[in-house]
Amino acid sequence: MLHFDCDYMEGAHPQVLQRLTDTNMEQTPGYGQDAYTREACEKIREACGCPQALVSLLVGGTQTNATVIDALLHTYEGVLAAESGHISQHEAGAVEASGHKVLTLPQHEGKVSAGDLQDYLNTFYKDEAYPHMVIPGALYISYPTEYGTLYSLNELEALSRVCRENGLLLYLDGARLGYGLVASADVTLRDIARLCDVFYIGGTKVGALMGEAVVAPCPELLPHFFTHVKRHGAVLAKGRLLGLQFAELFTDGLYLKIAKNAVETALKLKQAMVEKGYRLYIDSPTNQQFFYLNQSDIERLRRYCTFEIWATVDQQQSIVRFVTSWATRQEDIDELIRQL
Repeated sequence: MLHFDCDYMEGAHPQVLQRLTDTNMEQTPGYGQDAYTREACEKIREACGCPQALVSLLVGGTQTNATVIDALLHTYEGVLAAESGHISQHEAGAVEASGHKVLTLPQHEGKVSAGDLQDYLNTFYKDEAYPHMVIPGALYISYPTEYGTLYSLNELEALSRVCRENGLLLYLDGARLGYGLVASADVTLRDIARLCDVFYIGGTKVGALMGEAVVAPCPELLPHFFTHVKRHGAVLAKGRLLGLQFAELFTDGLYLKIAKNAVETALKLKQAMVEKGYRLYIDSPTNQQFFYLNQSDIERLRRYCTFEIWATVDQQQSIVRFVTSWATRQEDIDELIRQL
């Protein structure tokens, strides 16, 4: 059976696992006070071009989003996001559980436009009753989006400009950041660090057993952040387990090297499916690929592989998602293509 459900089905990249094994019996301080975590944070700062940045390692994506958004916002503020955004759709109300409403914006292939953002803010503050409403305090975006699409550098710059002109903080969810960076024609990690107030580098979906690295180029935006992380249950007592993984992923460019495999295998699958007459739902350049499939095709392919039903179109047709990862094998793609 071939598996294309998601990009965290495997464990860790062999180099990451080897480093964990090699250091298994060492005794180190807890809660990220170890030398390996310091090493990881320094390497991430260097890669981002932000020597002064706060870097904090958290256990998972949902915990990271809930913790960062809660730490950034005042108690009376909410966070803006695309109506298709992960925090709006697939995090079980984790952000709302901390008292911050998710305020939705129209989505365009998963993306928020600077024009829609400015229109929302203009309309909000023209309403004389806005003091009775939830004040927008930050904008949440993801890179790649829920549909595998990417913001161009111009789009990110426009969003950043609107946020800064209107006193909003810009927070970027980078659960699949590695895949977005290798697929992008013009956006780099340093661009993201320049344009965003806070973002995170995803490890869980890009070669680590677990873990995400929060980066705040201006540390003063997240005062007492460790306390927030602890309150949200996102801290790991054996913090060196996260530090070791990110230290390895950010050695000799491993993070982006292994991300490239996911994009290459996904694009190979996309090309083959289009050539065989399957219709794209959305033209994604990353490791998430979406297609329209008839029910008969779904039933036949599920004898050979697993994938996700994204949405039902009608009784005969659905939108499905195939996801590749850093560990997807070329021979598995070839076998899936053979079965199409």
